[in-house]
Amino acid sequence: MDTTTPTPPDGPTRQKRLGIYLNDHLAGATAGVELARRMTREHRGSSYGETLESLRREISQDRQALVRLLADLDVPARRYKSYGAWLGEKAARMKPNGRLLRRSGLALLVEIEALRLGAQGKASLWRGLLAASAQDARLDADRLEELLRRAVRQINTLDALHARAATELLFPAMRPDPASTPAAEPNSAP
Repeated sequence: MDTTTPTPPDGPTRQKRLGIYLNDHLAGATAGVELARRMTREHRGSSYGETLESLRREISQDRQALVRLLADLDVPARRYKSYGAWLGEKAARMKPNGRLLRRSGLALLVEIEALRLGAQGKASLWRGLLAASAQDARLDADRLEELLRRAVRQINTLDALHARAATELLFPAMRPDPASTPAAEPNSAP
């Protein structure tokens, strides 16, 4: 059994790993912005619209914070990854959903789940960078804590939306069919 401590990666290797990691998250953030934008458009004016619009704004701000972080850390943004994520989000719209030309009623539920996965990944990113901020002065711990708190709030908001959507879409309130309900009989009391 090898008990030697691995040597830390040198500067170029560390920077390369950081670049891959941050660009992967940037690609995910790009897909998240696109998904949130589409969901906001689809549900504008509905009972979900206002909350989705607020989430869309925050998700877009989080992506911009990540772009600034890449610049602060001298990590070039790999546009091909972001373009791939953008294209992937568009392609995901073409999934079979039991409807030929329209969105499935389940789309909202599945899309909320996708946004939640993105928010969880983002929270992990901020948490990891926060832990590393003690090693690298370029990482602003206060800003990372703020971003982490926002990601956790987003997860909680998405959980509430998901519970509501699941109830409404999978177990809608049973309304009696008026045709099958016996007509009320007039009170025939003497």
